[in-house]
Amino acid sequence: MSDVKVYLVEGRMLLSHDKFPEWRKFAIYVRALKPEHALERVYSELGSRHKLRRRHIKIESVREVPVEAVEDIYIQRLSQLDRWVKTV
Repeated sequence: MSDVKVYLVEGRMLLSHDKFPEWRKFAIYVRALKPEHALERVYSELGSRHKLRRRHIKIESVREVPVEAVEDIYIQRLSQLDRWVKTV
C-alpha cells in the first residue's frame, strides 16, 4: 500500500470576478498519494469554499513537504494517526 504524503499547493485565485476582480495568493497543505491527487483536492476545496471555477484558479507550485514543516495542526494530527477506528 502506498504512503500518503503531504503536499503544499501554492497559487492564485480570482475573487469577485464580476465587479472588482482581485487575484489573491493561497497556500494549502493537502494529504494525497500523488501530486495530481493533491491538485484535484485543491480545485475541489477552493471551488466549494469560494464558488470558483477551475479557470479562476492558477496553480504555481506543488511540492512535497515533510510532516514536521506543516503549519496546519489538522494535517499534522492526521499524519500522526497509525490507524482508523470505525464506530457503529
